[in-house]
Amino acid sequence: MGAVKRVLTIAAFTAPLVIGCAGLASAQGVDASYGQGYFTANQNGAGFGINESSVGPDGVSHVKAWTWADDNGVSGGYTASGATIVTE
Repeated sequence: MGAVKRVLTIAAFTAPLVIGCAGLASAQGVDASYGQGYFTANQNGAGFGINESSVGPDGVSHVKAWTWADDNGVSGGYTASGATIVTE
C-alpha cells in the first residue's frame, strides 16, 4: 500500500510539471528530453529498467519499462503516455 501511495504522490507532483513544460515547449519551439537506464546481471538473475521523457513543439511523451529474469521466469512492466498538440 505504501508503494501505491508513493506512485500516486509522484504522479501528482510530476503531472503539472509535464503539462507546464509542454506549454512552454509549444509556445517557444523548445525540444527537451531526459533518459535514464539501468542494467544488472548477477547470480540472482538479470534485469533492466528505463525511464524516458520528452517535450517538444508537437507534444509530450513518457515511457517507463522494466524486465527481470531469474530461476522463476521472466517478468516485466511497461507504462507509456503522451499528448500531441494538434493545430488546425
